[in-house]
Amino acid sequence: MAEAQPQGTGPQGTGKAVGGRSAQLAHTGLRPGWTTGACATAASTAAYTALLTGDFPDPVTITLPKGQTPSFALAVEELAPGRTTAMAGVVKDAGDDPDVTHGALVRATVRALPAGSGVVFKAGPGVGTVTRPGLPLDVGEPAINPVPRQLMREHLAEVAARHGGAGATADVEVEISVDHGEEIARSTWNPRLGILGGLSILGTTGIVVPYSCSAWIDSIRRGVDVALAAGRRHVAGCTGSTSEKVAVALHHLPEDALLDMGDFAGAVLKYIRRHPVERLTICGGFAKLSKLAAGHLDLHSARSQVDKGFLAELARRGGADEALAGAVAEANTGLAALQLCTAAGVPLGDLVAATARDESLAVLRGAPVAVDVICIDRAGMVVGRAEPRGPGEDRQGSPQR
Repeated sequence: MAEAQPQGTGPQGTGKAVGGRSAQLAHTGLRPGWTTGACATAASTAAYTALLTGDFPDPVTITLPKGQTPSFALAVEELAPGRTTAMAGVVKDAGDDPDVTHGALVRATVRALPAGSGVVFKAGPGVGTVTRPGLPLDVGEPAINPVPRQLMREHLAEVAARHGGAGATADVEVEISVDHGEEIARSTWNPRLGILGGLSILGTTGIVVPYSCSAWIDSIRRGVDVALAAGRRHVAGCTGSTSEKVAVALHHLPEDALLDMGDFAGAVLKYIRRHPVERLTICGGFAKLSKLAAGHLDLHSARSQVDKGFLAELARRGGADEALAGAVAEANTGLAALQLCTAAGVPLGDLVAATARDESLAVLRGAPVAVDVICIDRAGMVVGRAEPRGPGEDRQGSPQR
């Protein structure tokens, strides 16, 4: 399998890291890998090509959402007589990340469907099925997340246009499976979330960003140093690429003012406490930032969990009655809790943002830094905001609406 595209290159191809997410990755020296969604896209692209042409491309090249074009070697391939089905598989390489799915064989089996069917996804062996609400997929759907689905649809459409003739569309069933996926899933949160039967097919960028705690925390510190050296007075700590896009769109920040915080909220706050900037924006998923609001500084799922009881108490502060608060406390996920409150007109997103901001100010211990917080959902929509507040300012104001 080809290695990841080089990260953190500066302007005019100088190769110099200039700050932001890519520079942080370059600083760690860790090798990125590929998500299960990227692997499923490569496998389905190869399988559909064979279904139409009789030949499997090997390696198969795909285009990721940010433009990288990795190539994947096929580990297995099988074309049924008469080209009724085609199956291809690739082995996931998670780079230097301690990912439980590293080395897993991700397979895609493609079958032709009647014209007009579109692309239909099916969970094969080792891929879970959604059984409870609160996830970005309907109950009963294969646990193949929206971004990987869209990536596969786009690549299959390209294959149809290339090999199926003028006006051809991809009308196929795509069954994704992962060898030993059900066993691997026992080491994840899937069973607790109601995803049964196996793993989820995940990924928003297609790339696994490796997290060695010490290396990543050091890269955060270097990111702050770069921003200060460039004279930046406003920086943003973001939990991932989607939140980074939102922070840029709302605040028009340059790349060297962006900190890839990941799960290490505490590392950002403690370093900025010693090396202050005028303003810090924290932007991330609602569930992750609800952990920060509850006082957790490490937001990784293995080390902190969403506290639905805490969310229920915040909902009460926002006007929820006991029936709604009880439903929030019993919700399957943080997103489900948010949806319940949104439907009832309770600003849970704003309350989480305001509480996360106040927790951040407490960690900053009076450092001259104003903090604002933005909570987003999985689609990148803003679901909660808290206006900037600095040390010593009133912590009891109403959340921003």
